Amino acid sequence: MIQNRISRKVITAAASCALLLGSAAQTVHACTGIRLKAEDGTVVHARTLEFAVDLQSEVIMVPRGYERTGTTPDGRKGLQWKTKYASLGANGVELPFIFDGLNEKGLAVGTFYFPGSAGYMPYKAGDAHKSIAPWEMGSWILENFATVEEVKANAGEVVVPDVVLKAWGFTPPVHYVVHDASGKSIVIEYVGGKLHIHDNPLGVMSNTPTFDWHMTNLRNYVNLSLTNRRPLQLGTVKLTPFGQGSGMLGLPGDFTPPSRFVRAAAFSQSIFPSGTGDDAILQAFHILNNFDIPKGAARDHEKDEHGNILADYTTWTSANDLKAKRFYFRTYDNSQIRMVDLMKMDLDAKKITAISMKGKEVVKELTP
Repeated sequence: MIQNRISRKVITAAASCALLLGSAAQTVHACTGIRLKAEDGTVVHARTLEFAVDLQSEVIMVPRGYERTGTTPDGRKGLQWKTKYASLGANGVELPFIFDGLNEKGLAVGTFYFPGSAGYMPYKAGDAHKSIAPWEMGSWILENFATVEEVKANAGEVVVPDVVLKAWGFTPPVHYVVHDASGKSIVIEYVGGKLHIHDNPLGVMSNTPTFDWHMTNLRNYVNLSLTNRRPLQLGTVKLTPFGQGSGMLGLPGDFTPPSRFVRAAAFSQSIFPSGTGDDAILQAFHILNNFDIPKGAARDHEKDEHGNILADYTTWTSANDLKAKRFYFRTYDNSQIRMVDLMKMDLDAKKITAISMKGKEVVKELTP
């Protein structure tokens, strides 16, 4: 099962990640998240995941009643819990924890990279019984809570300290976005040793810096408009826009987190409403096309020990239907959208189920 494969594959991918973070700390890590609401009441959480190495992600289903033990900085047993709700989503390096996904109650969590800003909570031995590692936080949320309000009320009950992922040799700096089936959304960040929970009215997510900074930065773009600019008369000269889209002139187009946050807010708020959840899922993938990074377009100055250029690319893109409880995804190697339906699985299974995300693009010839 998945646990038995961790020791084999996590080390290979983790060694690459450790090298990546050790020699190229400024690599992009350009994940972008959005939330859409359909007219039939469906809420969709969607995101891209970028990294400079293949994280060997799988779709995993964690059943009800699964026993967990959190990881601590000093090797003591951490928080122990038994999963209340089944959950489904994508992991990384075959860890038995979900990086992005949803549970049977329609709660969704996305884990996003947060380099240079994450500052986890202080830890002492007496905190072991209530401690979990940063990479375990997403699954802890999905496995215990049904709504954003429940998460807000209970997030302060756990200690999330600086825990080194041994196979990687560093503590992954991350923060989290949480959405529920009603459309409520929050961002959870650990900064300066303290827990910060921000309401997320737009449902948008990016990376460094902190979420409140990104929301303030949106004020720099109050000039943007959904409609084209009118011609401008300067004396006897009439200046007309070159074409469609002039209302968005000045929208930042680079891959930095602030620019992606602004674009995600602009696109997710400007689209025509989707009628159904299926429509919203496809709409989410269309929006996230604008954040897809091809290999080589976002690279670092440093090379790895083999002389390879380190460049972030969109490893996979996912979308979660919080009404139907379905997880959709596509990958860099296969742009076909694939889906796993949580409610058609055995939610009371005894073990974690793993589903491969691998596959090559299939080109269909239509030549008559």
